[in-house]
Amino acid sequence: MEDKRILYVSSEVVPYLAENEVSLMSYDVPKMINDQGGQIRIFMPRYGNINERRHQLHEVIRLSGMNLVVNDVDMPLIIKVASIPKERIQVYFIDNDEYFKRKATFSDEDGVLYPDNDERAIFFAKGVVETVKKLNWVPDIIHVHGWMASMLPVYMKHFYKDEALFSETKIVTSVYGQSFEGNLDVEMINKIKFDGIAAEAIADLEIPNYENLIKTSISHSDAVIIASENLPPSLTKFIESSEKPFLPFAPKEGFAEAYTSFYKNML
Repeated sequence: MEDKRILYVSSEVVPYLAENEVSLMSYDVPKMINDQGGQIRIFMPRYGNINERRHQLHEVIRLSGMNLVVNDVDMPLIIKVASIPKERIQVYFIDNDEYFKRKATFSDEDGVLYPDNDERAIFFAKGVVETVKKLNWVPDIIHVHGWMASMLPVYMKHFYKDEALFSETKIVTSVYGQSFEGNLDVEMINKIKFDGIAAEAIADLEIPNYENLIKTSISHSDAVIIASENLPPSLTKFIESSEKPFLPFAPKEGFAEAYTSFYKNML
């Protein structure tokens, strides 16, 4: 994988958030490619429960300052960066006081999903792409982890489809069983249509639940990785019928070889 450029876009990454299936793989896979000589970047949201002082986050002034439009409202983009200790891996954080200052990730202290999670996902997707454009760093592969990152493939294939920078870039979505209960804002589909994305391309988002977000991400990806041993059968069936190249679940002890081979041979 030497000199291969892979952009990892994830809802959660250790050591910045608690360990779970998504956050661990979002660390393990980039580290594996980094160890093989690949060039990587990791992007995640800068949730308010990330300790900036302990993890030594600092704002990148030259990348910050632009406004992103979400549902016809200008939202300022702040970019922060940190390095994972001992690994020489840079992590970029997409930040905005309105969306990410609150002291939790996806839901409040009562476990109720934040009502603007849909807008946070849209802002995150746009923020990642706009930042990569400013870095002028051309990824060979974009690898998406977690539902908060699920709108990135949609925006890449529609909103940013004419960006020459990404003309050769392939998108991989890892699919996890880790989900959320209930639906995001029912207006989510209209907020995405506001950006000129056709309704038929995002029809599943008429009901914006976890499974439909992931189906939408898969539909706009070039390949899929099954990252959980136990996926809902309906998601497994959707992946198998999508006609996308897909990698079946690989256990932790064997994932490095499986992922490397998949990157090389299927994309």
